[in-house]
Amino acid sequence: MIKLVLLGLVAGAFFSSTFIINELMSSAGGHWYWSASLRYLFMLLMLSIIIIVQHGISRLHELTKVFIQHWLFWCLTGSIGFGLFYAGICFAADHASGWVVASTFMFTVVASLFVLRAFGQRFERQVIVYALMIFLGVVLVNINEAIHAASSATTLGTATQPIVTTLLLGALPALIAAFSYPIGNQLVWQASHNTKTVNHSQSQSQLAEQSSALLAMAAGATTAKKTPLLQRIPTIKTVLLGDAFNKVWLMTLGSIPFWLLLGVFLHPPLPSTSQILNTFLVALLSGVIATSVFLFAREHAHSSKEVASVDATQASEVIFALIGGVLLLGTPLPSLIGIIGVLLIITGLVLFARSG
Repeated sequence: MIKLVLLGLVAGAFFSSTFIINELMSSAGGHWYWSASLRYLFMLLMLSIIIIVQHGISRLHELTKVFIQHWLFWCLTGSIGFGLFYAGICFAADHASGWVVASTFMFTVVASLFVLRAFGQRFERQVIVYALMIFLGVVLVNINEAIHAASSATTLGTATQPIVTTLLLGALPALIAAFSYPIGNQLVWQASHNTKTVNHSQSQSQLAEQSSALLAMAAGATTAKKTPLLQRIPTIKTVLLGDAFNKVWLMTLGSIPFWLLLGVFLHPPLPSTSQILNTFLVALLSGVIATSVFLFAREHAHSSKEVASVDATQASEVIFALIGGVLLLGTPLPSLIGIIGVLLIITGLVLFARSG
């Protein structure tokens, strides 16, 4: 158990690099579009190399066929689960501190409740208390950031604008990301579930793939009813969806049209060399290393309690992002309001995981 929790904390530290490096690139003046889109280009290249090393280039040919057969589904899930998700994270980094974006994104656990409900899942009433705890924590963290922004203003008239900017341009995009992530993941999870139902097989890697966005399911969700939404999700007849890397590769490829269209719409200036290198670093640390370590820890959990303990370690992202911001970027320490908010978020996340 201790080893699994330590691995989860290591994954949380690598995951937190996303928020720290994004804030660094934002401070350097790089456009958020490149911070977001280049990550998935690098991830596609890295995942392709990993898959080729593990299974040979023929596996990429097989995955390409699966993508072409259900291209609309993969473009939809990739655009929502990766596109809107990470675009929101990077946009928010331009208007709020990295640890504040990380804290706000933790609302994804609460957002998962709404997503699971839409997919016919049910959950125990006690999770509503945990959800409210996390929501209150997110509110306090953003109030702390808004107060800090207002205190930097010289006049009362200019103090209002930073507060509005922080809430609308910092918190709102992060909240959109918090909903987008579980929607995309749940769509892919359901497609995999449909496939396994048809094949009458159970893949261990499927359990490992379920992310923190599905913590609410572990917190008391029951068997889903066959809603109209579920009936529209395709059954993809392939065993390839039993591998987590294959699904991430398909979603990443599916997000490419989203990034291309967004680039045409925004027409941002070209990225600097440092921004390209930093984005590559995010893709490596968070997209590959952190995900691999986290999934490894989940795969080696032998009970639901151990799985829940590993999931709960993701709350450490907020702490690591705060420490990294203070030490590396000179981010000011949060006030008492901000500290209480962080504690409420972490406590709510741990209770979510432990209630499974």
